Amino acid sequence: MRIVLVGPPGAGKGTQAAFLAKNLSIPHISTGDLFRTNISQQTELGKLAKSYMDAGNLVPDEVTIGMAKDRMEKPDAENGFLLDGFPRNVSQAEALDEMLQSESMKLDAVLDLEVPEEEVVKRIAGRRICRKDSSHVFHVTYSKPKAEGVCDVCGGELYQRDDDSEETVRKRLEVYHTQTEPIIDYYKAHGLVVTVSAVGTVEDVTTCVMEALKPDEDGK
Repeated sequence: MRIVLVGPPGAGKGTQAAFLAKNLSIPHISTGDLFRTNISQQTELGKLAKSYMDAGNLVPDEVTIGMAKDRMEKPDAENGFLLDGFPRNVSQAEALDEMLQSESMKLDAVLDLEVPEEEVVKRIAGRRICRKDSSHVFHVTYSKPKAEGVCDVCGGELYQRDDDSEETVRKRLEVYHTQTEPIIDYYKAHGLVVTVSAVGTVEDVTTCVMEALKPDEDGK
């Protein structure tokens, strides 16, 4: 299957992507990983992306598209892939369509993980990270530490990252609504969107997603 994964920040895209990639035996291709890999390997696209980033500028669509194209042409993506973070806007979606058409391929589904805005704010703004070990993550509502502000694992101080503040989260949501959400309508016009509520346990959401992606009786 060839799937595009969309949803607001805090929808659990990374978590669901890992489960889906494993269950469907396809690679999870995330924009973040593409950038890190290309920059660390000093590919031409990586060098180009870094030059824009170092200057504090946005990386142009054509650079992101080039990285995605290179990754999708790897042997492990021959039978499908799960795109996470790409396309990020309608122009990238159009470029992806052209790219796939040139290879006589097409998308099977666009999975839209739906989460109410206030739930997104609650999820992200409630996160607390351990200063000693950032892999120790707690939440003021869903995963409280035994002692407020203290990591259960190592006793380190728990803090809220700047980009997890409510103000920053709401700004990120504005960017999502303005830039990325329009691709949902774009793909709806192509009959590709499968919307699943991402509220609930990880396992419950995964079950709903797998059920929603099953072909119907006509094999579609």
